[in-house]
Amino acid sequence: MTDIRGSLRHKLIPALPVPFTEERIIHHDSHARMADYMSEMPVAGVAVWAHTGRGLYLTEQERENVLTHWRESLPKGIIIAGAGCSAESNGNHVFGDDAYMFRARNMALHAKELGADAILCYPPVRFREMPMPQQEEAIVAYHREIAQAGLPIILFYLYEAAGGISYSPRVLRELFKLPDVIGIKMATLDSVMTFQAVAGQLKSEYPNQLLITGEDRFLGYSLMMGADAALVGMGGALAMLQSDMMKAYYMEDTQNFLYRSGWVDRFAMATFSSPIEGYISRMLYTLSWLDLVSREATHDPWGPELSDPEIDLVGDFMASLPIELKR
Repeated sequence: MTDIRGSLRHKLIPALPVPFTEERIIHHDSHARMADYMSEMPVAGVAVWAHTGRGLYLTEQERENVLTHWRESLPKGIIIAGAGCSAESNGNHVFGDDAYMFRARNMALHAKELGADAILCYPPVRFREMPMPQQEEAIVAYHREIAQAGLPIILFYLYEAAGGISYSPRVLRELFKLPDVIGIKMATLDSVMTFQAVAGQLKSEYPNQLLITGEDRFLGYSLMMGADAALVGMGGALAMLQSDMMKAYYMEDTQNFLYRSGWVDRFAMATFSSPIEGYISRMLYTLSWLDLVSREATHDPWGPELSDPEIDLVGDFMASLPIELKR
């Protein structure tokens, strides 16, 4: 477990989208080109089945195809797999809290069987309307259930306004008592105050745990607030630019950090904008612009339809990016 923490520290872990066609078929050639590209990037590994990869919506066979592909493509890289449960699982409504946690545990077990190295726990939004203290007890029980898979666990704090569930300082203390927890991914979208509060608690009470930023819209600033690593959907493209920005920060190369951070922020503004769920299609369009994903494989079956002007924003940014940063 200590080795995984060390391998992730100061590194980028891209959360990858799945290149679907309009017929909801995974485009094999695009997947293969994405793997070739990522194998040349200075990343610790990749995250699959996360929100960017629509892990809760994929069928079991699609999950297996995706994780197996990346395991074989990056034999030495760390594969982090999302695990959790949506209100509906493959078209079937999930009844009862026990069934909800059982499905989350089974997803983690499936990931382990396929060769994942660690689990990213989806926030249990089912418990969002539950009164206190039952909600806090249910959140802890949910993570204990996933921990039965026996893999290192990364908590996932997804800000409630962004579709997640808030974890109180008391809940976080209970979760960090779980022996398999190695850190927490923070994704607050635009709540700098929440990020600052949790980062402060983590650094003062659990300095050995990893603070992993998922803050695409303020990636550079989240490093300055103490993030030890980055697990971001934005990392699926322009991974070299983002890795170099992180390297410059940790090496205290201020001039390079500020230069690259400015371009990373502009990339985030072009891709992580309203409607925010359209960011997955925008990332696929970016990969298409880089000739990594075929244009017919830029479909997100669960995302909003983007207008031509919204798609053009991505192209305009890529056209403005200096050629030496287009990697």
